[in-house]
Amino acid sequence: MSEKKAVILLSGGLDSATVVALAKAEGYACYSMSFDYGQRHRSELQAAERVARQLGVVEHKVIGLNLNGIGGSALTDSSIEVPEGPSEGIPVTYVPARNTVFLSLALGWAEVLGARDVFIGVNAVDYSGYPDCRPEFVEAFQRMANLATKAGVEGQGFRIRAPLQSMSKAEIVQAGMQHGVDYALTVSCYQADDQGRACGKCDSCRLRAEGFVAAGLADPTRYA
Repeated sequence: MSEKKAVILLSGGLDSATVVALAKAEGYACYSMSFDYGQRHRSELQAAERVARQLGVVEHKVIGLNLNGIGGSALTDSSIEVPEGPSEGIPVTYVPARNTVFLSLALGWAEVLGARDVFIGVNAVDYSGYPDCRPEFVEAFQRMANLATKAGVEGQGFRIRAPLQSMSKAEIVQAGMQHGVDYALTVSCYQADDQGRACGKCDSCRLRAEGFVAAGLADPTRYA
């Protein structure tokens, strides 16, 4: 029987680390993909490598992109400050078309590997309101994937898996702990320093901290 393979988008944060663990628990041979896209919080790339090693992925690939050449986000343009409080509407930490671009490249690798499943750690409960984290986006991308690829037309096609979609942050943390994720290895902060220490003030830090509190678990996050 051929090996069941999955490509998993791995940012190095809490959510994507949990997705790797869940995919592995389902029996997938996991291939993780991260992106050096000009983000200000580049310590997340080191975190992604640590998580990939800890969870035993088959191969971890880092793809270089120049999304800071486009800008338009506090994460890719250093002249835009990362907000340190709640925002109304879609926050400036939204990176234009990021998940569309990332999923497209993961889809390409999946086709090469003969993998049918692509996992992404988007969430539509405890999240910042990004449009490319919604179930409608995931469903639409899956339809596109099966229209735009040779495997989609001639083979079994693809599934875009978003297992965290309807989970609270506390539920995500609990699931990851049950499946052996070491959250001390992860970096979620939008403006983490070079050592991966979190600011404790941005939206991502707030959601992460609230998740550990609600789960009743100790938060291993290191703060600057």
